Amino acid sequence: MVKQGTQGSAATGDAVTGPAGCAGRFRVPAQPAGPDAGRGRDRCDRPERAEDGEHTHGEHAHGEPAPSRPRPVVQRSSVRGQVLDALRTALVTGDLRPGEVYSAPVLAERFGVSATPVREAMQQLALEDAVEVVPNRGFRVVERGARELAELAEIRALIEVPVMVRLARTVSVERWAELRPLAEATVRAASSGCRATYAEADRAFHRAVLALAGNEQLVRITEDLHRRAQWPLVGSGPGGRGRAELVADAHEHTALLDALIAGDLDVVRSLVGEHFNGAV
Repeated sequence: MVKQGTQGSAATGDAVTGPAGCAGRFRVPAQPAGPDAGRGRDRCDRPERAEDGEHTHGEHAHGEPAPSRPRPVVQRSSVRGQVLDALRTALVTGDLRPGEVYSAPVLAERFGVSATPVREAMQQLALEDAVEVVPNRGFRVVERGARELAELAEIRALIEVPVMVRLARTVSVERWAELRPLAEATVRAASSGCRATYAEADRAFHRAVLALAGNEQLVRITEDLHRRAQWPLVGSGPGGRGRAELVADAHEHTALLDALIAGDLDVVRSLVGEHFNGAV
């Protein structure tokens, strides 16, 4: 079922920010309920241009003058990538709400681009199991529960704990010390209270640790699992965990780095397991 309550609050035209910030987040309007909802807008869409919506952020999706409401800053280059990043951020923050359906043309209006790059970004999210296609209506955000989060934590532990234990035995203290700024960056990100800011810093730290194994496929697979584990659960509401919980989670990074430097394998195993079970 598509909830109508979010559309009114979303219509304020808040600007997009990238994954690094929460202030002025883009609030995505849900598609209205009903079997024919949103089809009028789809029918009115003009044929999209060959450049797939790669016009400047000040231009309307149909080539008309942009309205006066604030527009997201989406540059001409890498439009699809920027839209995908913004939608991923909206998933983490809860602005794209589980169970609701979103229309590509409506989202495109908010971004100031054509519907094509938005559809392409949503198709990518469908491949990642973040959304599912609803024929003739748009994309529904997948609803997730505690069991799925626990399963993701178990898989991550099965993969990453042995790797980190091996790295603790083989990586030099100097190499570990180079990761200290990334661990400290997660604490600063958590202190901001912004879930999206912390999620990005959290992935960056784990990615850097696992990259020391020299296995690109390992990094790619664990990055995907990590990203999925960051999506909010059904009923958690926008924002997810509070600042104090994010800061506690971030301090586990510095403790883990200390254990890796010390080569304390028992502490490494314990910290990684606890960290995944409480993942943001």
